Amino acid sequence: MNTPTPTPITIALKRLPHGEGLPLPAYATEGAAGLDVVAAEALTLAPGARAAVATGFAIAIPHGFEVQVRPRSGLALKHGVTCLNTPGTIDSDYRGEVKVILANLGQAPFEIARGDRIAQLVPAPVQRATLDEVATLDDTGRGTGGFGSTGR
Repeated sequence: MNTPTPTPITIALKRLPHGEGLPLPAYATEGAAGLDVVAAEALTLAPGARAAVATGFAIAIPHGFEVQVRPRSGLALKHGVTCLNTPGTIDSDYRGEVKVILANLGQAPFEIARGDRIAQLVPAPVQRATLDEVATLDDTGRGTGGFGSTGR
C-alpha cells in the first residue's frame, strides 16, 4: 500500500555557541517519526534526579504547529531515563534554547556525554479551541467515571 508522504514543514534552527560541532536534530531512519536530539553538555544524573539538558540550538516553529519533546525508548528501557512532562510542548512563539527535562528513574547514576542522543522532537499541528461555558453537559455511558473506570 502506497501512503502519500506528508509535506514537511520548515523549522528555522539557530545553532548556539555551545552547540558548535554537534549534529543537528535528524531522523535516524526513513520511517522515524522523531528527530533525534543530542546533549550539548555533559552531566551525571543521579538516581531520582532531574535536569534541563541543553541542546545548543533554538528554533522558530511555524504558527499553527508545536514541537513535542519525547523520550528515547532505549534510554527508558535500558537505564530508566525518561523525559518529564512528556510529551513536552515547544510553542511556536518560543525562541529560547531547546532544553530537554530528563529524569533518572533507574537505580544507578546515568552519565550523559556531550553529543549523546537524549530525546526526540516530533512536529505536530495545533488545533485551537473555543470554550463554551454551559450549565450542564450531555450524558454518556461513562458519565463521571474517573481513572480506571472504563476497564471494569
